[in-house]
Amino acid sequence: MTSSVWQERRHGEDKQRRNDHRSPYQRDRARILHSAAFRRLQAKTQVLGVGMNDFYRTRLTHSLEVSQIGTGIAAQLRRKYPQHKQLLCSMSLLESLCLAHDIGHPPFGHGGEVALNYMMRDHGGFEGNGQTFRILSKLEPYTLDFGMNLCRRTMLGILKYPAPHSKLFVAGEHNEITNHRQLKPSQWPPVKGIFDDDNDIFAWVLEPLSEADRSRFTSTQQGSHPALHHYPHLRTQFKSFDCSIMELADDIAYAVHDLEDAIVMGIVTASQWHQDVAPTLTNSGDAWIRQELADIGNKLFSHEHHLRKDAIGTLVNGFVTAIVISEDDEFEEPLLRFNATLEPEFAIALNVLKQLVYKYVIRKPEIQMLEYKGQQIVMGLFEAFASDPERLLPLNTQERWRESEQQGLNSHRVLADYISGMTDEFAGRLYQQLFSPKAGSNVELSKEM
Repeated sequence: MTSSVWQERRHGEDKQRRNDHRSPYQRDRARILHSAAFRRLQAKTQVLGVGMNDFYRTRLTHSLEVSQIGTGIAAQLRRKYPQHKQLLCSMSLLESLCLAHDIGHPPFGHGGEVALNYMMRDHGGFEGNGQTFRILSKLEPYTLDFGMNLCRRTMLGILKYPAPHSKLFVAGEHNEITNHRQLKPSQWPPVKGIFDDDNDIFAWVLEPLSEADRSRFTSTQQGSHPALHHYPHLRTQFKSFDCSIMELADDIAYAVHDLEDAIVMGIVTASQWHQDVAPTLTNSGDAWIRQELADIGNKLFSHEHHLRKDAIGTLVNGFVTAIVISEDDEFEEPLLRFNATLEPEFAIALNVLKQLVYKYVIRKPEIQMLEYKGQQIVMGLFEAFASDPERLLPLNTQERWRESEQQGLNSHRVLADYISGMTDEFAGRLYQQLFSPKAGSNVELSKEM
């Protein structure tokens, strides 16, 4: 685990910058923070649509919160498990993973993701985490051909679903869609995995693992996705130690901070809390949850803002301090052998909060209408660009598309790359320029050369 192989980059670097004493993971964090893909997160939907209110989280603010929670988890684990300090050797590494974890998500949240997956149904599919892996390793122009050229361990940590699309995809039966407006997201759930177009990088990341570890780490199983009913595809089973911390931080931020947004905006009410959450907390098998969280709803829904903030802090602290390190001795590699997990009663409590957000926020008709609108915009843009790429794509994207065609590669992936990188506002404006008669004279000239 401490081998320098995990600090290797796919493309060797010989930069000799003056007095640069940063660690490899500090450099990774800097590359992510200063990337265009990271900046675009400020204008991408988290849960509530960008501009719906003056109090909402974007993908950017969410990622910053995940980073703060992730380093908090690591600090707690270092104190709790001094024997595992080598595993927790770099806060910069965990910051990098948390900051980058949503960097591949397309405009308009889940609506945009489903739309791109449908348009890519015959070309390897689309999924936000797979796109994150692709941006970090290929697309972001820090290097000519290797994206940000991050350390191998950083790339291992970003792998939430370590298996290729072709290994996970299960063909389903769908009614023929004659119009994009008929598309139902429930019928086109994205495959949670790596795109086959990126198998070369995926293989490089896993190279240090033994054959047995590699086989088990990439193994699959049938099982439903917690947020999706009747999920048809296979799922991966394992994550690296670093990834397990990042994912817990993401879940806590989603369940607690996105709930905070919903409470402030009046989307989730006190009566809904007492109906859906309070009974589980009151009857918890954990004494701390029963004592500290059973009545926390009174603070969460108080008109005194400082009381609500105190309640939010209590919730986050409760989950962060309830994380333990588990061991799977069938793995040889320590980065796979150990995982961060929530104590069972706290896992139940966190899931209840996530379900509350899903039921009253995500499934809210007004939110679903915004997702639907975004879905239509993304499909419309894809269809237009696919119809005549050499006419409609920006010049540099045209060049990528032509190169892909000439090399016999998946040129549709270039279209997905371009659209998924758009912000909500840019995608909406481009859609208007293409399809609204009144916007015909307002097309902006591209600055790309």
